[in-house]
Amino acid sequence: MDKSALYSSLRGILSEEQIRCEEPMSLHTTFRVGGPADYFVTPSATQAADVIALCRSGQVPYQIIGNGSNLLVGDQGIRGVVIAFSRQSARVQLQGGRIVAEAGALLSQVAHCAYEAGLGGLEFAAGIPGSVGGGVVMNAGAYGGELKDVLIQVKVLDETGALCTVSREGLELSYRHSCIPEKGMTVLEAEFELHPKTQEEIQAQMDDYKTRRLEKQPLEYPSAGSTFKRPQGYYAGKLIMDAGLAGFTVGGAQVSAKHCGFVINTGAASAADIRSLIRQVQQRVLEKFGVALEMEVKCVGEF
Repeated sequence: MDKSALYSSLRGILSEEQIRCEEPMSLHTTFRVGGPADYFVTPSATQAADVIALCRSGQVPYQIIGNGSNLLVGDQGIRGVVIAFSRQSARVQLQGGRIVAEAGALLSQVAHCAYEAGLGGLEFAAGIPGSVGGGVVMNAGAYGGELKDVLIQVKVLDETGALCTVSREGLELSYRHSCIPEKGMTVLEAEFELHPKTQEEIQAQMDDYKTRRLEKQPLEYPSAGSTFKRPQGYYAGKLIMDAGLAGFTVGGAQVSAKHCGFVINTGAASAADIRSLIRQVQQRVLEKFGVALEMEVKCVGEF
């Protein structure tokens, strides 16, 4: 399907405001790098099924993203259609001791809803810059908490485009992993079960996590958070520091001296800079300690 026909077909599903052509992905990733997407669309959860069906029937490549907080997009951009669920229209609903949130909602928004309702269990998520959909896909977590601890079930589109509900157990959740990508599923909605807790206790926990983040993480620079998964029996940041790589720089990309587990954009990094730095860090740590660092950040698009 050529670009003109694709645009016309997308307009049959979405409003003009929901479709952007040649959209710089640097505007939609927390690394603040990435070339243009052919089409960048922001469907509601109910429109997403039609957009995905269109892409599949027209053999148009598509990429679903959350809030871009765990992505490194190549400098040449992404061909086809990038689907980012609308944050503006994403619903977050309280149902007794449970919260049901659509994929586009931010995890921080859901955590605040829990606070307002006097429900504990999502305090760790208040500082995670990701969306519900992206968070579920990677079983996001921080400070000992993970979404699998509170997730009940999700509504998804399966690999055929059919709507179905999958239990927490069916998602095969583990450290920064779910089976969602392997099974070709798309998260539309997630349901969380929480427990009663006073607002004072919830706020105190959130404030503690915030203080720790401000003290230890380079939040003043664009990054994608922790760049590497935690290796079994080790801490990625300490391995990188002990390898003498604190402050190591490639172009505008740098290993943060404040927290070596973070790769940061000092202001003029390209995606190629960041990927090159990551690969050199992996090689140095492997040579020095025999530990293979696995990226937590996902690379997409053309480099």
